[in-house]
This record gives sequence, C-alpha cells and structure tokens, in this order.
Amino acid sequence: MTEKSRTGGAVALAILLAGTFMTALDVSIVNVGAPKMQEDLGLSGAALQLVISGYSVAFAALLITGARLGDDRGHRKLFLGGLVGFTLTSLVCGLAWSPEVLVAARILQGASGAAMTPQVVTVIQLWFTGESRARALALYATVICAGAVVGQIVGGALVSADIAGSSWRPVFLVNVPVGIALMALGPRFLPHTRSDKRRPLDPVGVALLTDFVVLLMVPLVFGHQAHWATWVWVCLAAALPTGLALVLHLQREQRRGGDPLIDLCLLRHAPVSLGLTAVAAQMVAYGGFLFALTLHLQGGLGESPLRSGLTFGPYALGFAVTSLAAPMLPPRLVRRVATIGLAAMAAGYADLGLAADGGSWHDALMLPILAVAGAGFGAGYSPVIARAVAGVPAEKARDASGLLTTAVQLFYALGVATIGSQFLSESHGSGTGHAFAIAAGACAVLGLVAAVLTVALTRAEDRSRAGRLAVAAV
Repeated sequence: MTEKSRTGGAVALAILLAGTFMTALDVSIVNVGAPKMQEDLGLSGAALQLVISGYSVAFAALLITGARLGDDRGHRKLFLGGLVGFTLTSLVCGLAWSPEVLVAARILQGASGAAMTPQVVTVIQLWFTGESRARALALYATVICAGAVVGQIVGGALVSADIAGSSWRPVFLVNVPVGIALMALGPRFLPHTRSDKRRPLDPVGVALLTDFVVLLMVPLVFGHQAHWATWVWVCLAAALPTGLALVLHLQREQRRGGDPLIDLCLLRHAPVSLGLTAVAAQMVAYGGFLFALTLHLQGGLGESPLRSGLTFGPYALGFAVTSLAAPMLPPRLVRRVATIGLAAMAAGYADLGLAADGGSWHDALMLPILAVAGAGFGAGYSPVIARAVAGVPAEKARDASGLLTTAVQLFYALGVATIGSQFLSESHGSGTGHAFAIAAGACAVLGLVAAVLTVALTRAEDRSRAGRLAVAAV
C-alpha cells in the first residue's frame, strides 16, 4: 500500500468513525438534557420517553434494512445519505418549537442513523485486511464506548452553559458542524464498496417488523399517561398476531430459498439465542436505569445538568474500561469475568436503589458504586456479544451481528418504555427517591438474570465445542 493510499485509508476511517461517534453520542447525550426539554417545551412524561427511546426504536427497526440497502446500492451511498439525514434532523431537533416536532425529528434521526451505521463495519471488513482490519475494528469499539462516556458529560456541560439562552438545544446542534465537515470530506475519501452478492430488501419483512415494534412500543410508552385505556390493550393484543405473521413470513422465505430480513436459523444455535437473551436483559436494565437516574438526580435531588452528567462519569468510564479490557483476557477468564461483572452490576443497581429510598445518597459512596455497576456492565456486554457470534459460520456472521445490534437498540428502548413508565407513575405519588428504588430494583433483577444466562451460555459453548471435537475425531 502506497503512502497516499494509506493516508486516504486513514482519512476514510476517521470519517466513518466520526459518523459512528455521532450516532453513539446521541443515545446518551439526550438523557442529561431531558428535564430541561420537558420544562421548556412542556413535554409529557410519555413524550419525553419518545424523545429518548424513539431514536433507538427507529434505529433498531430499520438497522437490518439499512445493511441490506448498503449491500444492494453501495455502502458509500448509504453512509453519505444517512449522514445528510442525520445532520438535517439534528438541526430540526435543536430548533424544535413543539413536542411533536421534536419527537418526529428524533425518530427520523434514528432512521438516518440506521442507514449510516451498518455501513461502517462492512466497509472496514471489505477495505482493510490483517492487522489493519483488527486495529480498525478495535477503534470502532473504542469510539462506541467513548460515545457513552462523552455523551453524559458533554451533554451536561452544554445544557449548564446555556449558550445564548439555548438551554438543551446544543445537545442536538453540536452534530451539525461535524456533519457538514463529514459531508464535505466523505465524497472525496470514502471508497466505493458493494457486496459481491446482492441481497433483496424483503419489503414484507420490513413492514411486519416495523409494525410489530410500533404496536409494542407505543402503548408501553403512553399506557400510564392514558391510564391504560382500551386502545393501549388493543395495540398490545395486535402486536401478537403481527409478531406471529413476521415469524411465519421469515420461515416461508427461508423454506423457498429466499433471503429473509432475519435469519431465524441463527436462533437454533444455543450460544446465539442465550447470548441474545442475556444482552436483552442487560439493555432493558441499562435503558431504564439511565432514564430513571437522570430524572431522580435533576428532578428529585435538584442537581444541575452538568453535575448530573458528571455523576454519570464513573459509570460510563467503568463501562468503557472493562468493555475494552475484558476481550483481551484469556477466553476461559473472559467467561468468568462476564458472569462476575453482571452480578456486580446487579449489586450496584440494588445498592443505589436502597440508598435513594433511604435518603442516604452521598457522592462519596454513590460514585464508587456507579463505577462498579458500569464496570460490571462493560465486563458482561462486549464479551457476551462476541461469544454469541463466535460459533456462527462465516457466511452468517453479518446476519448474526445485525440481529444482535438490532436487539441492543430495541431492548434499550424497551427499558426506557417499561421501567421509565413505572418510574414516572411511582414518582407522582411517592417522590423520585422511592420511584428510583423500585426502578433500580427491577434493573438489579435483570442483571442477575443476565448473569445466570452467561452461565448457561458457557455450558452451551462447552457442549458445542465437544460436539465439534467428536465430529473431528470421526
């Protein structure tokens, strides 16, 4: 590789990672500004949940579709198109003059992220080889972790700075100059890549998956505000046949030799199904915990957005350190660390809930507990995802990765919807301390479930390994 091509590759990677950083940042940066948004625009509790989780719901529902379109139309084209949409919707979010505009722009922002994000790993896999690919993928993981850390702190700093009286709006507007710079550089430096095998979109699968997500998430978000009216139960009931229709469609496409949106055969691999369930439990807990803790810190304890963001710092930093360090350990130790880490995460959530309910919330005690909880989450999150896809055949690796990434976003949003709704309902009657204690307790239970599932995952891996050795011996 010539010096010029190496330079071009470095710039292309920087553009891809900067786009990834923006999408990762927007998952966490909004949390810290949520109370100010609610105060400024008069957002209801349900609308606030949609602002936070609507991004993740749209992202999750369309992520696999974005990957398919990239394979079919070109990864560079989809990345740049998603980048344009993400930048424009960030601008609209920052200028939003009503709750409806903010919610709609947030959902469209998630859809734009779903077009942009899947192309990053694909381009890295196609354009880099050997050690260069390994370094690029490691940087990709680091950028995602950094987004979680920086989002909380920068979000708090921007809201507290109240630049020209703009309050929460810079948490969205900060994306605009970055997006414009990437749009200027992208057409010049990004490579033209396309999958060797064109994959049809499966529009029926897309429609059914989107309908299922909407029918499930909307009533969960608005149910408590609507006092669980009839329409809420009608939507939840309609989600069941829609989900069944999706499964039947995917099975039919598989039988006739088509290319369904989701390959259900992946779920027959015990490590994939167990890993997916463990990740689901972690993400529901994570989404609910961030939402409830943010509102408790600012609404119940009266902390400023900056102080609230800094309070999240130990949690986010602990997550970043262990999620990067854990995969470097020997495989046998990684498996133990994941289980121990998730148990520590559960204990941290429980301790934080007990302290909040008892009125004994002190930074000297709480910040280390937050660090332990975040480190436990990081020790269980990245290694479990890696273990879930490790035994998948190479030709199915991209489908497995897409399925897991979709689950991460969808179950994060589900945590905001379910645990967030419980928090909002409880806080009206008994205050945020007791409401947060109940939310943190639910998160602790989910953490323990995830820890138990990692034990089952280890056993499934051992059985799978023993089976492969037996076949090899024959």
